[in-house]
Amino acid sequence: MRQEENRRIYVFKLTLVATLGGLLFGYDTAVVSGAIKAIREFFVIPLTLDSNQAEKVIYEYRIAVGLAVLVVVSAVCSMLFKLYSRRKSISLSGVLFVIAGLLLLWQFHKSPNLSENSVNAITGFAVSSALFGCIIGGSFAGFISSGLGRKNGLILSALLFLISALGSAFPEKMIFVGVHPLISFIFYRIIGGVGIGLASMLSPMYIAEIAPAGIRGKLVSWNQFAIIFGMLVVYFVNWFISRQGDEQWNVLIGWRWMFLSGSIPAFLFMTLLFFIPETPRFLVLNNKQTKAKEILTKLVGPVEAEANMKAIIETMVSKSAPWLSFGSLVIFVSIMLASFQQLMGINVILYYAPKIFQNMGTKLDISLLQTSLVGVVNLIFTLLAIYSVDKIGRKPLLVAGGLIMALAMSMVGFTFFREDLGIKALVFILLYIAGFALSWGPVMWVVLSEIFPNSIRGAMSMATATVWISNMIISWSFPVLDDNPWLVEKFHHGFVYWIYAIICLVAVFFVIKMVPETKGKSLEQIEKQWLKNSNNDR
Repeated sequence: MRQEENRRIYVFKLTLVATLGGLLFGYDTAVVSGAIKAIREFFVIPLTLDSNQAEKVIYEYRIAVGLAVLVVVSAVCSMLFKLYSRRKSISLSGVLFVIAGLLLLWQFHKSPNLSENSVNAITGFAVSSALFGCIIGGSFAGFISSGLGRKNGLILSALLFLISALGSAFPEKMIFVGVHPLISFIFYRIIGGVGIGLASMLSPMYIAEIAPAGIRGKLVSWNQFAIIFGMLVVYFVNWFISRQGDEQWNVLIGWRWMFLSGSIPAFLFMTLLFFIPETPRFLVLNNKQTKAKEILTKLVGPVEAEANMKAIIETMVSKSAPWLSFGSLVIFVSIMLASFQQLMGINVILYYAPKIFQNMGTKLDISLLQTSLVGVVNLIFTLLAIYSVDKIGRKPLLVAGGLIMALAMSMVGFTFFREDLGIKALVFILLYIAGFALSWGPVMWVVLSEIFPNSIRGAMSMATATVWISNMIISWSFPVLDDNPWLVEKFHHGFVYWIYAIICLVAVFFVIKMVPETKGKSLEQIEKQWLKNSNNDR
């Protein structure tokens, strides 16, 4: 009995360290919420007073966007080569590059005038720039997890978090190739985004691979708890920093301390990672069975370790198995789940909450405090999800949560449309957050960490990249749609929330029809189910 307790404590210790990747995921993505106004007024608005400087920055901005888009397309194309034949992959990659090139030409053929739309677009890109890095990190996370390993991949992500925190806080001092500080700031945010993208896949993957099947859902859900906790912490950190001066002080100095604060958890995460082992499944992949069995024994005991080793070795058929080895359904389901989680609009609320609350008429410091309330509700209902996911199951939570979110988002839209704001709008936003935290927040990552067979677990990078591509689309498009003069005049900021409500309903229908229940099954049992489905389709 004592040995079993020691093993449980050991598993929890490893989980705790891995979840720090989730904490930094949440911290680094949400830190920008307190600095949106500062980014606009410190970097972008001064350009309206200097046409020559504005023209230079617009050209640099276009180059930055162009390079970011091309790198993202390259990352997506690299995954196509894991899905299809060389000839087909080259053809599809060529089509993607042509489409990307045409879109960039269409977007940037105009003269570099700093119009109101340009100001909104540049601000939106600066705020969401980390998401380009997230796409890159998510896209290559599969290759890094297979090459460097789960542990070393997390160490790399921690290092990138640290560099980003320093560079984002002092973009003028850590200037990148002589560009304007705004472009330097964007560069360091992208660096941090690469770290987020890596951690978003590797942290739940690490936990899923060291966790016993009976508590795997709960332990992987703790990663989502860490994400939400990181967001909550940074909401309070931002609020505390904002209280140290007036709005002008925050525009000039406060935002720097917000970004710099991320260096503390990044350094702690990087240090602790040196004290945890690699996962048994990665060790087996690299022909280190003795070490893998030693770690498994610490995790589940000698009897179960023997059985687990046998099951792992049987399923590790090939280190580089084609990603379509188990059919296209697992890939399709994972991509759609990843897309829906973001297109439902969650990160619009989490990133732009201060702006949304300011649209309701509150001041900056009060809006940041209300944003902290969003974080508290998110945290509480994530805890409920953690204790429900292995009892109720994955599908029921996803369906129930999606319906709650659809109702709440539609009502948020109506409160804005009717200009009946205040407490009603806040209550519906909190209801939406509760629905997400109880379901799509933690449970989607649980399902993604479970459904990929051992020999193609690197394919999880496709779903991870999809999360960040969808996140980027939502985050970049929100200020453009929400501040569009015609839409504001007709719908009073309410239109965009109705779009998210419809997407929530579509997601519920998809889960009911397409997503398998994985509760209580070992990773190897889930793999056999996909193999059976694949054989039936042939």
